[in-house]
Amino acid sequence: MRFLLIIASVLVGGMALVLVASRTLTLSTCWCWTGSRHVLAQRKPIADGSEYVSYGSYDTEADWDNPQRILSLDYEQAQGKRIFYEKCVWCHADATPAGPSNRSNVSPAPPLMNDGAVLNAVSDDSLRRTIALGGIGVGKSAMMPPYGMSLTAGEIGSLVAYMRVIAVPEYHQPKRTSHWPWRSETK
Repeated sequence: MRFLLIIASVLVGGMALVLVASRTLTLSTCWCWTGSRHVLAQRKPIADGSEYVSYGSYDTEADWDNPQRILSLDYEQAQGKRIFYEKCVWCHADATPAGPSNRSNVSPAPPLMNDGAVLNAVSDDSLRRTIALGGIGVGKSAMMPPYGMSLTAGEIGSLVAYMRVIAVPEYHQPKRTSHWPWRSETK
């Protein structure tokens, strides 16, 4: 019994030592490839204070038409980007991270997600409804599946927010003509 107790304490102590050592090593060293392709442990470089300044941006997206222009995304838009690249990129972009998209095989060809000439005229509610009900649910192509059961209303809203920020030409919210938030003078 005493022997088992000694072995158990040695094992627990050894595991604790490994845990402390691994946390210390991973926090303070960088395992880098050198020119000779050997792994070398070095101290992590201390980041300059301005290196990671994001000014409220959670992510970025290169403008699809002008890769030199970088668009800043807030949290909601960044979540929409994640959903877009999981579910929509295959039909609503010309290229995907994995290569060409399937857009050219779909008839009629769905609009590009950044096509502001088409999508800027569509209201946010209509876009949400199209995403939730799918193409057939709103009288469009049956090739677009309904995402209302697999995405929450918040996720669909994030996707619409992402669509608005990447739109070319740039999307501008319609202006209200009434100063009363519950009553609009436009009909």
